[in-house]
Amino acid sequence: MEDIFKALSDKHRLQLLDALKEEDGQSLGELETVLPHLTRFGVMKHLKVLEEALLIQTRKVGRFKYHYLNTVPLQEISDRWISRFAAPFSEGMVDLKNNLERVTIMDAQTKPKHVFTTIIQSSVEDLWSALTEPSEIQKYFFGLNLKTDWKKDSEIRFVKENGDNEIIGKVLEVVPMTKLAHTFKGVCTPGQENDAPSRVTYEIENLGKACKLTLVHDEFDGETETYKNTGGGWPTVLSGLKTLLETGKPLEITS
Repeated sequence: MEDIFKALSDKHRLQLLDALKEEDGQSLGELETVLPHLTRFGVMKHLKVLEEALLIQTRKVGRFKYHYLNTVPLQEISDRWISRFAAPFSEGMVDLKNNLERVTIMDAQTKPKHVFTTIIQSSVEDLWSALTEPSEIQKYFFGLNLKTDWKKDSEIRFVKENGDNEIIGKVLEVVPMTKLAHTFKGVCTPGQENDAPSRVTYEIENLGKACKLTLVHDEFDGETETYKNTGGGWPTVLSGLKTLLETGKPLEITS
């Protein structure tokens, strides 16, 4: 948490975050124009602080590196303090959170659309189990039941308690302890039924006694209803996963 507050204490870094809020997935050259009075090296230093605090995530496409706003740490701050102790005074923070979670569609189709990262105090084995075992997923993924055998090209479904499908798709890739990917089509939320399937990818990096988990949700067919809805939902899912693995208990949010 200390890294997050340090990163947010500088006006230049806030300007960079504001720029990514308006247009996510910008290159270093584009972000230099946000702080024209600073040198290229100065902008890089500020971006490094934001990346170390996990407030931004980078993805390399060809020879360019793009920077994406990562709202998961802000969600964790909200879950830990705001909803528990300051609900009557949090409307302004909620507005900020909603603004930061609004990810703008990219012009270049090669860029990922939603990119979220979190560091979890967990073994790779426990994290993998939490991502693949139905009994674990239900604890942090809005109570949905997972139905799949995790074999390539197999069906994958996230099912509500009444038996209705919430999300359907197809398994694309399974690299044990390293990577999962599947298509994603919401079939229950109004407006999503006509959206083409998108793609969700989980990438795990072993950090010894901890893991870095990156979630990429891309291949949207434009600024669809699925695109709009998932940008706000994934930070809650990842915060719930982190809480479950680090405390052994599901995340409880009191609005």
